[in-house]
Amino acid sequence: MRLKGIFLLLSLGAFTAYYVYQPIPDEIEERWKLMLTDCFFRSLSHLADFSELLGLKDYMGVMMFITFAERVVPVSDQRVHVTEELFDGVEVVVYQPKLQGGDTELRRAVIYLHGGGWCLGSARMGPYDLLARQMVMDLNSVVVSVEYRLAPEHHFPVPYEDVYRVVKHFLQRVVLAQYSVDPLRIAVSGDSAGGNLAAAVSQQVSCVCVCVCVCVLKAVLSIHCFDLYLAVVRWSHPRLQCSTVQTTSSNGRVCLQLQQDPEQQQQLKVQALLYPVLQALDLNTPSYQQNQNMPILPRTLMVRFWSEYFTSDKTFFRAMMTNTHNSPESAALLKFVNWSAFLPESYRGEYNYSAPVVALSAGGAGSDGPSRSIADPRASPLLVPDAVLRSLPKAYILTCEYDVLRDDGVMYATRLRRAGVEVTHEHYAGGFHGALMFTVWPTDFLIGRTMTENFIRWLQHNL
Repeated sequence: MRLKGIFLLLSLGAFTAYYVYQPIPDEIEERWKLMLTDCFFRSLSHLADFSELLGLKDYMGVMMFITFAERVVPVSDQRVHVTEELFDGVEVVVYQPKLQGGDTELRRAVIYLHGGGWCLGSARMGPYDLLARQMVMDLNSVVVSVEYRLAPEHHFPVPYEDVYRVVKHFLQRVVLAQYSVDPLRIAVSGDSAGGNLAAAVSQQVSCVCVCVCVCVLKAVLSIHCFDLYLAVVRWSHPRLQCSTVQTTSSNGRVCLQLQQDPEQQQQLKVQALLYPVLQALDLNTPSYQQNQNMPILPRTLMVRFWSEYFTSDKTFFRAMMTNTHNSPESAALLKFVNWSAFLPESYRGEYNYSAPVVALSAGGAGSDGPSRSIADPRASPLLVPDAVLRSLPKAYILTCEYDVLRDDGVMYATRLRRAGVEVTHEHYAGGFHGALMFTVWPTDFLIGRTMTENFIRWLQHNL
């Protein structure tokens, strides 16, 4: 019996070691801590899969345990005044410096959007609460942390629309005056899916008066594809009204003159995107291939986030997993995410570009379903034309080498620079996805603290 017990103990130990061990590149510091952290996330993911298989609770419902476990009650302290409010019907947590006697100085403001793949996360999670407080103290700023609604209960574009409503509400002069905010020093920022929302909303509020000229070669693009392109511009900027559309039969040039929404009162000074996810057309870029099994965001999980953002149809998830989810309509926009054109050679590695397969009906979704949503720049900010990019504010983009989303950020930085936008691209050779949020024991990483310090320092100098 004793031998059986020893054998069972050794077997259990071997299985545990096998399960916990995950190959981690040498460039990443605190590798064993990352392995143990990733083990927890993988265990919860497997439990979520099992629960969904048994019909007990859906996958994202189980994964929300991470959000619930880290939720805190936002309360004021000696230096920061915290309130929970509604901005145009959307929940926000507002962090402000406590007023000193006679303090009438106008302050910076940061609108912050949490990550979590549009399905998880909360402005009330401990790491986001701490980040907001640190920004208030280090920047003497007001921070608005947005509690947007989540998928799969609320599919795209609901999370985006919540964020835009908050930003538009906050940018009103009367609201800025209420919080003593300098209207010329407002930033929008977010990490991961929050970076996606920050980029998309920045495009919408920053475009003042755009004239988009598009050359359409009718031998290549059908009228249906061009109609989609016009729809893309209108989706990206619903506040911009198309005043004239002129075409010439000789070269197919189409000019759109777009006018600004008169309700738009202020602009954003900067956008800060922390390892953002920016496109859903090509889920097989070099970083998706290189980091497909990397903690904390393996490719399967990122694809699942994308799929759940758009639809609960599992056939679309399977199409996205094989990178065959593009319809002929979205395929017309692949030029905006062609990584062979926008990735510096050092990021391409040994990978050769192969355009995603275009299916007649991606996952049976059709052109009016998720196949069309992936072409909407409110979901994929990389898809806007250069004319829109030129109107954007100064940008800070943080990317990590060991992150499936690395190439999204790098391509966006490249396109913004080519459009004439000032960009600070900070790349962490030993970074992994989500590192900036791991700053609290026992999952505190040195690189997370470094990222936070550099991010806030950039805001100090540029906001």
